Amino acid sequence: MTSHIVGYPRIGPKRELKFALESFWEGKSSAEELKQVAADLRFSIWKQMAEVGIKYIPSNTFSYYDHVLDTTAMLGAVPPRYGWNGGEIGFDVYFSMARGNASVPAMEMTKWFDTNYHYIVPELGPEVKFSYASHKAVEEYKEAKALGLDTVPVLIGPLSYLLLSKPAKGVDKSFSLLSLVEKIVPIYKEVVAELKAAGATWIQFDEPSLVLDLEALQLQTFTNAYSELESSFSGVNILIETYFADVPIQTYKALTSLKNVAGFGFDLVRGTRTLNFLKSGFPSDKYLFAGVVDGRNIWANDLAASLCILQVLEGIVGKDKVVVSTSCSLLHTAVDLVNETKLDKEIKSWLAFAAQKVVEVNALARALVGQKDQAFFASNATSHVSRRSSPRVRNENVQRAVVALKDSDHRRATSVSARLAAQQKKLNLPILPTTTIGSFPQTIGLRKVRREYKAKKITEYDYVNAIKEEISKVVKLQEELGIDVLVHGEPEVSFYHDYEGKVCLGFNLLMGIKSKLVILICKSTLSMQRNDMVEYFGEQLSGFAFTVNGWVQSYGSRCVKPPIIYGDVSRPRAMTVFWSSTAQSMTRRPMKGMLTGPVTILNWSFVRNDQNRHETCYQIALAIRDEVEDLERAGINIIQIDEAALREGLPLRKSEQPFYLEWAVQSFRITNCGVKNTTQIHTHMCYSNFNDIINAIINMDADVITIENSRSDEKLLSVFHEGVKYEAGIGPGVYDIHSPRIPSTEELADRINKMLSVLDNRVLWINPDCGLKTRKYSEVEPALRNMVAAAKLIRTQLASSN
Repeated sequence: MTSHIVGYPRIGPKRELKFALESFWEGKSSAEELKQVAADLRFSIWKQMAEVGIKYIPSNTFSYYDHVLDTTAMLGAVPPRYGWNGGEIGFDVYFSMARGNASVPAMEMTKWFDTNYHYIVPELGPEVKFSYASHKAVEEYKEAKALGLDTVPVLIGPLSYLLLSKPAKGVDKSFSLLSLVEKIVPIYKEVVAELKAAGATWIQFDEPSLVLDLEALQLQTFTNAYSELESSFSGVNILIETYFADVPIQTYKALTSLKNVAGFGFDLVRGTRTLNFLKSGFPSDKYLFAGVVDGRNIWANDLAASLCILQVLEGIVGKDKVVVSTSCSLLHTAVDLVNETKLDKEIKSWLAFAAQKVVEVNALARALVGQKDQAFFASNATSHVSRRSSPRVRNENVQRAVVALKDSDHRRATSVSARLAAQQKKLNLPILPTTTIGSFPQTIGLRKVRREYKAKKITEYDYVNAIKEEISKVVKLQEELGIDVLVHGEPEVSFYHDYEGKVCLGFNLLMGIKSKLVILICKSTLSMQRNDMVEYFGEQLSGFAFTVNGWVQSYGSRCVKPPIIYGDVSRPRAMTVFWSSTAQSMTRRPMKGMLTGPVTILNWSFVRNDQNRHETCYQIALAIRDEVEDLERAGINIIQIDEAALREGLPLRKSEQPFYLEWAVQSFRITNCGVKNTTQIHTHMCYSNFNDIINAIINMDADVITIENSRSDEKLLSVFHEGVKYEAGIGPGVYDIHSPRIPSTEELADRINKMLSVLDNRVLWINPDCGLKTRKYSEVEPALRNMVAAAKLIRTQLASSN
């Protein structure tokens, strides 16, 4: 019986690592205390897998921030600006690369393939002097061994590391990063040698890039790298793990032809065509690590169906050569369902988090060798029948509404240039208008109000007054700073409570708002929190379920709690109009209504797997359209519909990308196709490579797009240098909000001037990269002040040059 886990969540079942990291960063705890929390988490993970019966337990999948950054540290590829002079890389250098410091910015962060996890992008070039500078992989293997646990150390393979990298600033674009393989392979050899000396019997190389459409040179680089490593593999079993999609046929042939490699891992959940390749031939002396348990979602595995697949694989590769595994690392799913004490019992029976998926892997492995747990399999079958037959899953009205969508492309009636002219006439904004993306810092006082309200220590009336006061502070601050288009800061609280109409009317009178529309809205929305840009909306839509501790790491200490879409989606009532209207009543400046777009809600949720994703996305789009139209009727003239996750849902294989972009773009257009020309529609995107989908972004037909730019060295601007024409408003972020560093006015003005070299000043907006809720006011206020000052400086320069 052989079972294997590709990787496991590192953040802890109740975000223990998050809190330890933030305490350390704030100087409230020591490095030793942080290390102890990390050691405790690693031990609990390894011990859990061992007790379940997993044979191949991974190590070195834990990270203090990011596993790609760990590889950069292992290779000693530290950019010169961090002042590293050799030796073992410590926390100071490591966290400076991840987060920046007072004097230098952080390294770029972008999405890990098509997931919502972010990795730190290596910066490489011909001058990088690689060296073995972090022994973390060996240290963690030894740590587990000292605890009596034999683990499989996991390394990011050399091809994927190089393909995930970018040329360092100043490196010629013609330089091939793949040429560096000759410099990093010797370090991999050192690591392998140390692991063998420490007693490792298996080493896992993760090569997720093998699922991409590789060019001939890239595939040859892969083959050359592992041929060069071949001699160091003697005396240890090597597993090459792939995941997230099918491996293309040519890559499959090159991969399975490697010598001195003991096993190959494939994602058989998202890579369904790989099964056909396996049937056409698999080396008789190799192990097949069969990823049949989904590492990207939270639905219970269909054990009977998976067992059938495994039995087919046994017939292909041999009875003793199949290892039951997860489709990818469980990093992308929640940690443990046992902590969900408030989740609906029926829905809970349909789910499996990381801890439960480990049990599923072991149960399948036992069944494959004739030790089937009949009760466990029967319970699993019952949960699948329950889900298929549950009346809460399907809504005929929603299904009919989606079918009716297919007769239109849902474009707005006029061109973006005509709309912008009408909007400018109404809004009267200056050139280079300034704004922020949405959220403002979540203060200790605000959190205290939330806790007290949840504990029923303060009344609804007091709670709403406190939130109103917080919004007022945010509005006044923005006015004082001179920001042109305001946001309300998103201070609302995170749980649902239905209000009596008379209470709402009291609040309306308190706020000077008497419209019937708002009275109806406030019954359901007064106490909703912008705790997360997806969860907030999901909590008010039908077809969604929510967890208490279903946290998933997004980057570093940042965690999200994805909603679970279990059924057809609709909007029972308005969601945001009350708070947006309240905020607008406090200022004469334009106040943005803030929504999350359907594609982002989809991509940042655990999505039902019993219907096509695009069908679910259309359902969400219709719900958001209802909200957009209510906001417009309430007098909100600028509505931002964030699509931060549009790019990350792009399929990894090029042949599948056009269809995704077609329905994703159409879903966005559905949300706002019915608004007036004078209503300005914004959208926001962040932390992805958008250059290759710029035409799809244009096709979204938004009036203004704000987009991450500063942390990626203005990479976005290159598409405009290459002649792409963009007629709508655009706000490439001028500073990185994920770093505590405060940029100067001069630095920001320089960035704005770079933008103006390729963008017309009539369409350029000035804004940060993303929302501000993770920052402190001591960082936000000076950064925004400098941003506004930079915009005013450039306006003056432009005026004097005319």
